[in-house]
Amino acid sequence: MKIMMFAHGGSLNRGCEAIVRSSTKLIKERMVGSKVYLASEKPQTDKVISTLDGIYDGSKSSIKKYSLDWLVASLQFKLRQDETYALGVIEQNIINRIKDVDVCLSIGGDNYCYGEQPNWYEIDRRVKAQGKKLVLWGCSIGEEDMSERKLEDLKLFDLIIARESLTYDMLQSKGLQNVRLCADPAFTMEQEQLPLPKGWQEGNTVGINYSPLVWKRNKNSREAVKELIKHILATSDMTIALTPHVIEGGNNDYEVLEQFYEEFKSTNRVILLPDHLTAIQYKGYIARMRFFIGARTHATIAAYSNCIPTMVLGYSVKSKGIAQDIFDEEKLVLGIDEISSSSKLIHHYDVMVKEEDEIKSRLNLAIPKIKQMSYKAVEYLKELA
Repeated sequence: MKIMMFAHGGSLNRGCEAIVRSSTKLIKERMVGSKVYLASEKPQTDKVISTLDGIYDGSKSSIKKYSLDWLVASLQFKLRQDETYALGVIEQNIINRIKDVDVCLSIGGDNYCYGEQPNWYEIDRRVKAQGKKLVLWGCSIGEEDMSERKLEDLKLFDLIIARESLTYDMLQSKGLQNVRLCADPAFTMEQEQLPLPKGWQEGNTVGINYSPLVWKRNKNSREAVKELIKHILATSDMTIALTPHVIEGGNNDYEVLEQFYEEFKSTNRVILLPDHLTAIQYKGYIARMRFFIGARTHATIAAYSNCIPTMVLGYSVKSKGIAQDIFDEEKLVLGIDEISSSSKLIHHYDVMVKEEDEIKSRLNLAIPKIKQMSYKAVEYLKELA
């Protein structure tokens, strides 16, 4: 079976890398002889993933003004309010590859959380028009994200893999019969352990990940995280490892974490991990932490999967759903509106420290089952063959 992953923005988002890397490994382990290709908006960034059988340029094409494509697209839209021709030209790099594969996997995880996605809708329509199988792989979608147009697109899929139960329950409530519950493939991702940096305390380091995305959505959250850092320094002897996980322009964790580092480096208990590591290398560091506090979902998955007590600065259904599936409750997940309160952050952190052993025990029981749910996705994929 030839499989093409698409809806991937590039691996400078190490969570996107983690999805591609772990999904490729799962598929190749359980579907012997399968070939996995990736259509990427930034193909140069994906060369760190050596297990792929090919990386395609999946970037968008422009339509030059007054060109034939521009005239046809303009006329179609003016006469029929139809944008399909224009979208077909814009997404031609992906569309031109559909004929070469058997299954197209839309892998963007939370792509459907951010309003309408007409580009993906058009690609999906073209996949089905060519008689190919269409799969939405490891998705999270909130009730608030749904629309009639989105629902019609989701009905096109031969298989929808929801990565947590909140999304699964919501999609089923919309009447979709093509939904299966699994877990994020990144729970199974391997790790690479690099030498520990100066100042790291083995067994006594807490990781903190914070993102511009969260800062943008709650401007007061940065100050609250700063107060949390002060609290950790004042009430413990732990080292704090500031841990970036997305390092792309305009959405770079390293830039906001570097500001924290400059403010606290004089304590000699705050270190900043580099901005050039791969997903498996970041996971290798996270695996050796005592606690983890993270805004990026796949940074928290790296912690959970190593049974590290984790506090999530959540901003969508995925954070809540993943915690629900692990703990049977939304344990230590703070919504976007809550993280401007330093007292709430500190309270949840104190609970995590107090319940450290209990949380680790629950993770040790839950994570093997969650990893099996990750593998379940490939079984459902095999059924499409």
